Amino acid sequence: MNLHEQLGALEMGVAQLIQAVVAQQAENIPETPVETGAPQAPADHVASAAAAQTVVAETAAAVVEDNTPVSDEQADQQADEQAAEQPVERPAPQVKPTLEINRPAQDEITMTIGDQMVALRPDQIGKLIEELSNARASMTPEQPPGIPPGWHFVSTKNPVMAVQKQSNGDRLLVMRHTGHGWVPFTFSPDVVIQLYMMLTNA
Repeated sequence: MNLHEQLGALEMGVAQLIQAVVAQQAENIPETPVETGAPQAPADHVASAAAAQTVVAETAAAVVEDNTPVSDEQADQQADEQAAEQPVERPAPQVKPTLEINRPAQDEITMTIGDQMVALRPDQIGKLIEELSNARASMTPEQPPGIPPGWHFVSTKNPVMAVQKQSNGDRLLVMRHTGHGWVPFTFSPDVVIQLYMMLTNA
């Protein structure tokens, strides 16, 4: 049923309602003499008819409003207006976390990244040094070829050493450092001679 058919059915129904109300009230009106003129419709009848007409107008307006098609342009305009009314939430600037290293006790180190803190024991620190050393060995740029000025280090006197001969004649020398742990070095035969001469002639 289209809009015009709905309005027509609505008006017909209201008209029938008004006629029924008028007929019912006409039966209840007492007879009046002829000289008084034509009978006047009671006030409640007029009010009922006016109310019915008001209902018709409001209902018709509601039907028209509900059935009014909205074009794509109007829909886009309404969506833009609703988006403009909503406040734009801008993301907060991202702050890069910083690394802080502290030593609260002799055998403990704490590492703080952002708001997360981790306490490391000596065995965990040794594992971390090993992993970092293995990763750094394959990174660029390489370690500086010469001793950098102002370099701070801890030397190990008379370290424990282990030597192993390789199948190609090289020598694997592993030395135990108190901070770095076991540090391996591989020497070819000519470098072994150079190392011997350096140690004996120094």
